Amino acid sequence: MIFQNELEQIRIAKANELKASGYNPYPHFLHRDMSITDFKAKFEYIKNINGDDKKADIEICVAGRLKLKRVAGKSTFANIEDEDDSIQVYYSLNSIGENDYNAFKKNLEVGDIILVKGYAFITKTGEFSIHASKITLASKALSPLPEKFHGLADKEIRYRQRYLDMIMDSSVRADFIKRAKIISLIRQFFQERGFLEVETPMMHPIAGGANAKPFITHHNALDVDRYLKIAPELYLKRLIVGGMEAVFEINRCFRNEGMDLTHNPEFTSIEFYWAWHDYNEAMDLSQELFKVLLQGLNMPSVIEYGEHSIDFSKPFARIKYLDALTQIGGVPSDIIKDKIKILNYLKSQHLEANENLDLGHLQAELFDNFVEAKLINPTFIVDFPLSISPLSRRSDENADIAERFELYIAGKEIANAFNELNDPLDQYERFKAQIDAKNAGDDEAHEMDEDYCQALGYAMAPTVGWGLGVDRLVMLLLNKQSIRDVILFPAMRPIKNQGE
Repeated sequence: MIFQNELEQIRIAKANELKASGYNPYPHFLHRDMSITDFKAKFEYIKNINGDDKKADIEICVAGRLKLKRVAGKSTFANIEDEDDSIQVYYSLNSIGENDYNAFKKNLEVGDIILVKGYAFITKTGEFSIHASKITLASKALSPLPEKFHGLADKEIRYRQRYLDMIMDSSVRADFIKRAKIISLIRQFFQERGFLEVETPMMHPIAGGANAKPFITHHNALDVDRYLKIAPELYLKRLIVGGMEAVFEINRCFRNEGMDLTHNPEFTSIEFYWAWHDYNEAMDLSQELFKVLLQGLNMPSVIEYGEHSIDFSKPFARIKYLDALTQIGGVPSDIIKDKIKILNYLKSQHLEANENLDLGHLQAELFDNFVEAKLINPTFIVDFPLSISPLSRRSDENADIAERFELYIAGKEIANAFNELNDPLDQYERFKAQIDAKNAGDDEAHEMDEDYCQALGYAMAPTVGWGLGVDRLVMLLLNKQSIRDVILFPAMRPIKNQGE
């Protein structure tokens, strides 16, 4: 049951007392004239007025949540906060009237949202403030805020009650405002370069487009199971087949997998598909995107992420996948193309690997364990093993290599891209190989999508596709170590007997 503790009951009693005195604790049709930030900017000139009478000559209405209240007999100092800023409020028995003053002295509390009409002035201690002539209770808080000096220390509560987290820490609110700006800048970046934003289905008949375990739901009207989107890739490429040449989608994806510092089952990604271009041009575009983001966010070209300084000022490094194993990972060069030698090397490093894995997947074990964490400054890893790239175009020079890259920053994958496989027969055979892998126990292997192969049968122009994890990007740009700090309402384990 909610609103049952003693402090909440006291506040409910105060709300009822206000009602009995003719004050509606939840009035409507209230409007402020401007934000606190705009109020300060409009009347900043009063700081330069000579003499002691530093005040404005017009009254303005602002609003905010009461964060502090100090009563001194017949006058009160308070602090209110809106989305972007805070300001000190002064009111007295004389300025707002005896009835309102006495009612609010007793029943106005920290957490309440109020409307303040008054004029800007500078206090004797030099603080920019608003001298109130009228205060209106806009919304009564029944639940008391956590004690100010300890704040909201429990991370579980912070994530479950994000609204409370934002109330107690304005920097959290600022972080999510910045996240919104990052997404807006990405959208603008692609639109300015001729990409068309599109929408693809959230429920798919086949779980395709990525190696991942899907969420399954049931479509009652059609009486069939559907899979929540794990990636929009196969639908976006159908649009390229249909004649669109540059499309992108900022989308929600769902993967029924584990949760950790960089994974949430529901996440945001952006994918683009670009006909008549290749993965080298996609690398150039990726680097350009980061330049635009840093400029748009007024960030320096060298940023801090955890214990690392990430340098975006230089051209991003480009290194082939197999070269990275030896040059960065320190793996002996004579073992990287031999399954048995790789297995023995992994065992010598006290790492386990499935002996049934093919060469490409064993090379991926080496990469994951010895290379990835060392890729601090922006680095493109290019030309992946084909067997771990089932939708990528095969290299004309080496049939075991896919024309694919991944961008790594601060030891994490940020973006993945490849020249798209547009040979329908080759794609069909690779889907069949994925079915064999699924039958052998790989729950994340691709499903067969015959309709997509049929679409390729109508011919798709040479195309590069690219995907970026928005949440990880925001983590990087905001210097956050947990994905839960950049998702407003992250997935949480249910509270026993209470649901989520």
